[in-house]
Amino acid sequence: MTGNKNKQLHIGVLLYGCGHHQAAWLQPDSSVEQVGDIAYYQSLAQLAERGYFDAVFFADNQSFPANDPSVMPAFWLDPIVNLTAISQVTTHVGLVTTISSTFSNPFTAARQLLSLDHITKGRVGWNLVTSMTDLEALNHSMRELPPHAERYAKADEFADLMNKLFVSWDSKDFLHNREERKLINPSSIRSFNHDGTYFKVQGPSTTPKSPQGKPVAMQAGASTHGVALAARYADAVYSVSWNLKQARKFRNKINEKVKQSEHNNKHIKVFPGLVTYVGKTYEEALAKKAALDEQLPLETALKQLSFFIQQDCSNWEIDKKVPQLPPVEEFTGPVGRYETILEIINDKNPTVRELLGYLNAGGGHHTLLGTPEQIVDQMEVWLEAGVADGFNLMPPTLPGSLEDFVELIVPEMQKRGISRKKYDGHTFREHLGLT
Repeated sequence: MTGNKNKQLHIGVLLYGCGHHQAAWLQPDSSVEQVGDIAYYQSLAQLAERGYFDAVFFADNQSFPANDPSVMPAFWLDPIVNLTAISQVTTHVGLVTTISSTFSNPFTAARQLLSLDHITKGRVGWNLVTSMTDLEALNHSMRELPPHAERYAKADEFADLMNKLFVSWDSKDFLHNREERKLINPSSIRSFNHDGTYFKVQGPSTTPKSPQGKPVAMQAGASTHGVALAARYADAVYSVSWNLKQARKFRNKINEKVKQSEHNNKHIKVFPGLVTYVGKTYEEALAKKAALDEQLPLETALKQLSFFIQQDCSNWEIDKKVPQLPPVEEFTGPVGRYETILEIINDKNPTVRELLGYLNAGGGHHTLLGTPEQIVDQMEVWLEAGVADGFNLMPPTLPGSLEDFVELIVPEMQKRGISRKKYDGHTFREHLGLT
């Protein structure tokens, strides 16, 4: 394929431990010893910036089930603190953190995000989630997570309130006029007195509007409630799509919800997760995946699958076909991942062992394996089909897979005109082409 000169793929990377493959830490050259070292994350962000990525992104989990040997302590550092340190050694790459509306105080969250946006002169985004586990709730004075619908009702009010806080006043109202002895313009800095079901905030924020207007709003839920929330508030969404069919279904779902919203002409950018194994030959790329897959204990892989499908599968016969799973309409856990697993089963009719192989890195995200040309061919298919404005990379190993992407895949994208060769703007909104 030759590429469309009018379209460019946005690329972000989800930084997670020493890589997204569950066996990444077991590799002899893994970076597992560095997961608590800020210099490690700073170097990964600098690598992403060398590849002219749009953003680096941190997910978050506010619990630590340390009795589970498969759990990587990947959230060692608070994401906002981590990104603040990263901001000091980078100049352009966007910085996206996850914020849970179930647990966060909106005034504090807005002030932290605005502060980092001023520090970076407009490079910040935030990913709104409602959280996934009761273990997290137990760390926030709750016995368990509230029901799904209640979490999203709270998220809707949270997002609305964050938008009020983000633009509650402008730095131009900080006059500091010595001659006229006027420090501020109080007539433009007023309370908005939010009095809702879940939050009561007088306002305004102590921090003025950001250099990019407000931080870029991201969202990651694939349920009906999640898509509706994205249609109302998001500039871009992260998605889980195993194949083109699933990606197209999600894109149509988002478009339909936007048409029904008050902002019915906006385009929400979609960034499916992407796992890549790249080599100078297909065989070399395949060997990289095989080396990781061979290291992964079956017990660890089955534990992850049990979490994804919300049922115990530890006794499933490993070399037989996957047992029949309930339809998505009956599933009460995270819908996006579950839909993906159903799609893989429908697509591949795998044995349990084969299904685990598809889920080893990233848990069922779009996975591409081959030479740079072969991988970029497929990335272009999704771009031209309109189902992906870009991708959120989930490197199987860090830094190795990220280095491979920057050194092998980015030059091929640049050659086809679908990746920038320099940063034309400074703010995250400018990178994404948002107003």
